[in-house]
Amino acid sequence: MLKHTNTCQKEFSKLIDNYQGIINKVSRAYFSNSEDRKDNFQEVVYQLWVSKDNLRDKSKIASWIYRVAINTSIVRLKKNSKIVYKENIFEKDMAYQDYEENNKEDRIEQLYAAINKLNEVERAIIILYLDEKSYSEISEICGISKSNVGIKIMRSKNKLKQLLKNI
Repeated sequence: MLKHTNTCQKEFSKLIDNYQGIINKVSRAYFSNSEDRKDNFQEVVYQLWVSKDNLRDKSKIASWIYRVAINTSIVRLKKNSKIVYKENIFEKDMAYQDYEENNKEDRIEQLYAAINKLNEVERAIIILYLDEKSYSEISEICGISKSNVGIKIMRSKNKLKQLLKNI
């Protein structure tokens, strides 16, 4: 029995290593503070561990991880409604030291700041869209119809454009 548990833990650890990018991406979209992102990462990993036996279709691991990460982030965000986006002034000052190198990172930070201002469902859809998921996958992960996915993507993109203009 102990061998089976050890093997299961190793497989789960490998799974997290392989898919940690998804968890980090979702955490970054919902939480601007690095400590909050780290806490959320740990909570997502815990929720994945608890629900690992519910994964029936091994070919849809990424979709399952997205679903758990998004739902966990939303629940955590609602619990900790005191978490708000705060711009790090020092990061902005440092960007001018080496404009070429930091310009891309600056744009990424601006994008995530704008994504952070979308509502929870819009954030989930935009994250999945930016990760080039199909409408079918987005529909399955978010629990909405495929036709509604297209509408929500269009509306979310328009909101993002407006938010980015104001940054």
